[in-house]
Amino acid sequence: MNNKKPIIAIIGRPNVGKSTFTNRIIGSRESIVDDLPGVTRDRIYFDVEWIGKKFKIIDTGGIIPDSNDDIMLSIFDQAKIATEEADAIIFMVDAKEGVNAADFDIVQILRQSGKKIFLAVNKIDTPERMALINEFYELGLGDPFPISALHGSGGIGDLLDEILKILPKIEETEEQKKIKVAIVGKPNAGKSSLTNALLGKKRVIVSDIAGTTRDTIDSEITINNQEYILLDTAGIRKKSKIEYGIEKFAVSRAIKAIENSDIVILMVDVTEGFTDQDKKIVSITQEAGKGLIIAMNKWDLITNKTSTTINTYTKKLREEAPYLDYVPIIFISAIEKQRITKIFDLVNEVYAQTTKRIPTSLFNKVILEAYALNPPITEKNKRLRIFYSTQVSTEPPEFVVFVNDYTLVKAGYKRYIEKKLREAFGFSGVPFKVFFKNRKEKEKK
Repeated sequence: MNNKKPIIAIIGRPNVGKSTFTNRIIGSRESIVDDLPGVTRDRIYFDVEWIGKKFKIIDTGGIIPDSNDDIMLSIFDQAKIATEEADAIIFMVDAKEGVNAADFDIVQILRQSGKKIFLAVNKIDTPERMALINEFYELGLGDPFPISALHGSGGIGDLLDEILKILPKIEETEEQKKIKVAIVGKPNAGKSSLTNALLGKKRVIVSDIAGTTRDTIDSEITINNQEYILLDTAGIRKKSKIEYGIEKFAVSRAIKAIENSDIVILMVDVTEGFTDQDKKIVSITQEAGKGLIIAMNKWDLITNKTSTTINTYTKKLREEAPYLDYVPIIFISAIEKQRITKIFDLVNEVYAQTTKRIPTSLFNKVILEAYALNPPITEKNKRLRIFYSTQVSTEPPEFVVFVNDYTLVKAGYKRYIEKKLREAFGFSGVPFKVFFKNRKEKEKK
């Protein structure tokens, strides 16, 4: 018996309803659903619990066996990897279209995996359509399960019950904290290439076509006994360039991934430099209070490098965005796998900073010393007095400083206090917050 959750892969042609079925099972709209074939491109993992049993499902891109299109070939590769990882396979077909020649080809591919295959006939939305399942016996997979992924009716429960009977048993253990790392950036900055390089396999589809990744792709990896979940996201473009529909959903998912992560890796194309759009992504990350690492990618494309080239680029970025002086920068090549192993070291360091708690006595000492070194100017015969300070939370760290009158704390002085806290405690990569409150008030400034 092991503690690894069993896996069910959902395979089928484009637009048969795999993502709709996935959303139905997990109870939320996680996979992007659209009438356009080929919307799901990568294999996407979700945790599921059914009648007390826990397992994972993989939503895959639609397979077109004889296609020569590069993207479709990559989708086909992703689906094959899913069948290799799976303990059971759901082969989904479309009742309205009937048996398709491609279905026979896919069945032959699935049989090569040696895994148990369950045939789900989707779009049985009315009792009158039940007779449509009969022709699917031709596929030689036994009794079909009639389902309606859209309406949640039919034999979805029966299908899952039968699958659970053959899944391996797992041993329930207390799960270690998994650090969630969102990999974000503009389209074509190298996010998927980095994910694949870190995982050591072709986990997500990589293409020169901007926007190849549409869903947020979760991948698990363990390094030195620490588990990580990598969230490869769709490229975040300027709002004016985002078309309504699939891309809008994808960008929303990318922003949601930032909010749900512990650490954010911002991928920047070093050949383009740190752009306004990169700065906007930083702003989203800071607003969400997440630890941040900047990965300057495509370092292999920079020619005539010397021992000082990295310092030159770092200095330029610091000058363009001085407000990011606390953020670690790493120069990598995802394609050449240059310096990528150091990324997890940085992730660990920044995550430790997000969870760091400063002893109250030490925090008060630093605040009062900063006040003594540079007391604020008197305003209308009133001078700011600091009574007491404490840390109130982590992830992100938040601090409260109790004063006599918070209106005396001007923006410049607040920045001075924050600078002194960074000098004393570091908080590398972490956007902490300091609130000033009147000693008798409960409201934050």
